[in-house]
Amino acid sequence: MQFGAIIIGDEIIVGKRQDKHMSFAIQALAQRGLRLAWAEYHGDDPQRLTAALERSFARGDVVFSFGGIGATPDDHTRQCAAAALGVALALHPDAEAEIRARFGVEITPQRLRMGEFPLGCEIIPNPFNRIPGFSIREHHFVPGFPQMAWPMVEWVLDTRYRHLFDRDRWAEASIFVYEAGESQLIPAMEAAQGKYDKLKAFSLPSMGPNASRRHVELGVRGDPAQVALAILEMRAQVAALGFPFEEAAAKVAAP
Repeated sequence: MQFGAIIIGDEIIVGKRQDKHMSFAIQALAQRGLRLAWAEYHGDDPQRLTAALERSFARGDVVFSFGGIGATPDDHTRQCAAAALGVALALHPDAEAEIRARFGVEITPQRLRMGEFPLGCEIIPNPFNRIPGFSIREHHFVPGFPQMAWPMVEWVLDTRYRHLFDRDRWAEASIFVYEAGESQLIPAMEAAQGKYDKLKAFSLPSMGPNASRRHVELGVRGDPAQVALAILEMRAQVAALGFPFEEAAAKVAAP
């Protein structure tokens, strides 16, 4: 079971707004010792979105879907989720209670429509304005507005997935290698990945702050214990090759 994110909305695809949900999801998961495995962006296209959700439901991952659960004509996420599962939409009684509590005598059929969810789901409480999201088959659908969506996602994580906390805790260590091309560092990367099964080696070439001196950031990312061992060996291999290097800042995916 991996964690994924689906970010929905034409406003992101056409560049009218910049997405902030993916960086939030990465941080919220990392704070709990978990890790985002994948993310997808989709516009407000019902056919494409339904197909994407069909694939996502079939994978069995935990997925957070951001956006498109309102009641305006350009919101299709609720309908697409139902279509992907082959179930009907219906007014959820808990969602109806929340929406009626929010609007009182100003309730309208259009507002109640925001509580029409796929049959078999549970609601996600919305602390901002009480218009809920919904959960079904390890998929959790929240609004596109960060001030609503982010506390809802954190509530889901803390309520439903606390037993997974710290499962994916990871670390990263790297060095800046000078006067070397990436191809010359491939043996060091292959040696690390071949010996340590819970990490990935990486290289990031850059001109760096001093444009006259190129460098490659060479490092490993994964299980903290293996990272600590692998970076020691990687330093020794680079030194044996005769390339100068210096330490980069270590990173741990946790506060």
